[in-house]
Amino acid sequence: MRIISGKFKGKRIIAPKSIKARPTTDFAKESLFNILEHKFDFQGADVLDLFAGTGNISYELISRGAAHVTAVDVSLASYKFINTFAHENEMNIKCIKADVFKFLKRQQNSYPLIFADPPYALKEISQLPNLIFDHNWLSSEGLLIIEHSQETSFKDHPRLIDHRKYSRVNFSFFE
Repeated sequence: MRIISGKFKGKRIIAPKSIKARPTTDFAKESLFNILEHKFDFQGADVLDLFAGTGNISYELISRGAAHVTAVDVSLASYKFINTFAHENEMNIKCIKADVFKFLKRQQNSYPLIFADPPYALKEISQLPNLIFDHNWLSSEGLLIIEHSQETSFKDHPRLIDHRKYSRVNFSFFE
């Protein structure tokens, strides 16, 4: 894995094997950020990264100008790696070790951009958009992106605005 663009372009991300995550592929990540460049102004943004895994998306967001990223993951290995990598590279990322569903039930902030990359086999994945909208995590002009497999569909969700597929990676966009 590598950071594709911005201040940290080309920086390799070598996560320990103890992180049992499926990082977003460079191809899918590059396609996603090409879309986002036309929909979202990264400069100075405060962003939420759910099911952060290796921190791959968090690092890309910071590299492209986000002011701060809050990354949430239940894994201790992910928590340690993201906080260490962010500190070593002077990235303004705070990783919180928490179950995402419990975390989302407490309203703290609203964000202009939320990215969620849950495990593809997670049974509760379909609950994510409503949980985020019901607890006002997304700001009024905000954008929610959920990465998922082809087995998951949000086509009937009233706030779905776009869906993109890149090989086995799917992105659903909500406003």
